[in-house]
This record gives sequence, structure tokens and C-alpha cells, in this order.
Amino acid sequence: MLTDDIYTSPDDILMDEDFLDLDSDSMLDFDDYDLPSMALTPSPTTSQTLVDEGDSSEQEDEESDTEENDAVPALEEIIANCLESLLDVLPESSPKKDPAKAASINIELANRTMVSKEGGLTTKVVSFPQNTRKGRSSTFAQVLRIVDLMHEALHDDLPITKRDMYYRDVALFKKQSVVDKHVDDIAATIGVSRGDLNVRASSKGLFCGSGLTIHLSSGEILCGNDTEGTLIPVADEIERFDMREGLTWVLVVEKEAVFQTLVRLQFSTYHSLPGWGIIITGKGYPDVATRQLVCTLADNLHESVPIIALVDADAYGLDIVSVYKYGSRSMAHERETLIAPRLQWAGIMGSELAQFGVDKDSLLPITKYDEKKAHTLLCRPNLPPAWKRELQHMLFSRRKAEIEILANSRCSKDVSSSVPENGMSILSSSFKGTPEIPLIRYLVHKVTTAITQSRSSEHDQ
Repeated sequence: MLTDDIYTSPDDILMDEDFLDLDSDSMLDFDDYDLPSMALTPSPTTSQTLVDEGDSSEQEDEESDTEENDAVPALEEIIANCLESLLDVLPESSPKKDPAKAASINIELANRTMVSKEGGLTTKVVSFPQNTRKGRSSTFAQVLRIVDLMHEALHDDLPITKRDMYYRDVALFKKQSVVDKHVDDIAATIGVSRGDLNVRASSKGLFCGSGLTIHLSSGEILCGNDTEGTLIPVADEIERFDMREGLTWVLVVEKEAVFQTLVRLQFSTYHSLPGWGIIITGKGYPDVATRQLVCTLADNLHESVPIIALVDADAYGLDIVSVYKYGSRSMAHERETLIAPRLQWAGIMGSELAQFGVDKDSLLPITKYDEKKAHTLLCRPNLPPAWKRELQHMLFSRRKAEIEILANSRCSKDVSSSVPENGMSILSSSFKGTPEIPLIRYLVHKVTTAITQSRSSEHDQ
């Protein structure tokens, strides 16, 4: 059974304050349901020109240009306000004022980690000078430097990556996460996406599946295949997606190692599945480009095509599912273009591993960080019951499991002989005696179940 309990308030499912959105460069046939070939429209961002078949793009281009140009005066206004404040605090502007008691220069930014009662973002103030023992006076200089680099990128019409920004002034920024945080704070303050500021994040996500073709704005065409992964481009570079008929499922995988295993086995066209599919990985916490691809598929694919996620059986795995499905706090200002509410959590689940002959001693002990993350998730309002049960199971057993445990040949007993509490075998009799590794049998079961449930839900409606 797949778990897809719906939050009554999805906005509550946001990342912890200490989580930085990891989209930086630093470091998922039934003949009656065959889908026609289609062109998928990328989920909109404020800067992206979206082209759908039969639509004129001229008006959209003008609107996009206008919005992008609006970012320039917004950046200039930040600098102008700082200069005006500087003039106010200079001794020459007020000879009688004691320089030691002079007012500070402030920059007001959106606080993406806190939401007001009305649902909007709160604000925070970056000041100079600032009495700090941790050296935070550099924060003011960091923000101004990033505003300067953004303005330069827009003025010269040359995109810049956050990694480029970091290397422009390593001594000032100290680490990549500082740049990532300030870039998103500034974008949220102005009310635009990073793409509108000509800031790009280098892609890290991969997809596999010969039925998906991505047309780029440059005219280049990326054709997916079933034998190797293809890098997911950033949304600002995508014009449209083309999908050939017959797509029946989409699988989002947490880890690249598992993704590469599935690619090597050509799982996207696996013979035991009822149709071909697409496999996606964000290599852990997903970057923005990967989240936008999953969002686009969720928005455009027919409801009969399930989108399921495979992650580790630990608190961080569930947290990654929540990023895809409900968004992250650090990117709350772009939430609508990044979430895939119909994404379903397929596994793996620690409570079901015994059905695969996985002994408790083969599992990993949880760490204090796992325990802290689990308690943080359990404190979130409206946590789905299935998620809560798995987290509680992990805390009670003091064990967690990685996906790779199902690829271990020592766990390959005949799972069809194991009978869960519901009286049904985890796999149907058609899979008995097959030489497939447990991970493949597990996924065949999960994907088939998801497809069946999606078709049943469609008929019920």
C-alpha cells in the first residue's frame, strides 16, 4: 500500500530553519490508459518564457522582459537607500552628533524562515555597524556585494551562478552556503525568482527515460534514454517537454547510486512492469531544477500516471519527500512552482523490511541527528499518520535502513512466502522464483500497486 495522506495545511510542511536549500553547486501497459504524445508546459517562473503548442509567445516575451527589467530598479533602490542612510549618519551631515552614537545603516530583507500569521513572509534587518562577537558585521558587506553582482548580471545580460558569485570573493563569503542564503533572501525581498535576477544554479539532478525529450530555448534538444542518466537543465533554459505515448509511471529516487543501479538494469522499460516510465534523482536533497521538473510532470501528466518516491527508511528520507511534495521553508517564496502535491511516498519503510528477510541486526543504529530530525518532523502539525507511524517505529526500534539494503544478496529470500498483516504477499505469484534482486521486486510491486490505485481512483471519480 502506498502512503499518500494529504495534509490539511500543506503550508505547515516546511523545512527546518537550519536547512539551506541544497540547489547550490556545492555539493528522484495498460492499453486502455496509453497517453497520447504530448507537449508539457514547464511550471511557470516569473522569468521564464513558456511555449505551448499553438500559443503566441510574443506577449509572454514582453511580459517576461518587463518583469526582469523591474528587478534592476529594485536592486538599485536597495543601494540608494543604503547611500541615503550613510549620508544621514556621516558626522558632516550632523556636526553635533556624536559619531560613536551614530545610527546604523540598515537593509531590510525577507525572512524566509518565518511566516506571519497572515501567511506572508516576515522581515529581518541587516545592519552596519553591528556589535557582534561572531564577525557578522560582514553580513552587510556580503549582501551589498551580492546585490552588485546581480545588478551586473542583469546589466550585461550574462547569467551568473551562485558558485561564480562565491569565487568572485571567497574571502568575503567564506563558504558557499552564505551566498545561497543571501541570494534567496534578496529574491524573496524583491518578490521575484532567482531567474529574474539572472542568477542560475548549476544542475545536479538526473533523469532516465527514452520517452521524455526536453527542448531548450537555445534550440538544443535533450533526448532521454533508458541506459544512462541525462542532466536536468535549469527551468529558465527549458522551452518545453515532449512526451511520447505510453508513459505509465514516474519514480523519484533519493540517491544517485540507486538511480545508476536502476539505469544499468534498464528499469524504465523493465519487462515485469505494465508500461514504461521515467526515473529521476535529485542526489539527496533536490536542487531547484529537479524540483521544477517533478512539479511540471505533476502539473501536466494525467492523474492516472502515478509519481512515487523511493527514499531511505529514516527521518531524512521523509524530509526529502516533504521537500518534493510540500516545499521547503527556504524557498517558500517560490513554492507554487516547486511542489508536487500528488507525489506519493512508496518506501522504503522500516516496518516492512522483515518481509524481505532483513534481520534487525542488519539495520543501522540511528544517530542523535536522526533522532533530532525525527522529533522535529513529529512536531509538525498535520503530519500524515503513515509518516508518523514510520518515524515512531524508527525511534522505538532505534534502527534505520538505507535503500541499498534491498540490493544485498543476503536479503534475497523468497519474499513471496512472507505474508504481511493484511494477509497478502508483498508480491504476487507471478514474481515467484524470479532471479530479480529484492530491490527490483520491491519496486515492481510498488510501481504496479501505484498504477492500479491511480486507475481505480480515476474510475471512482
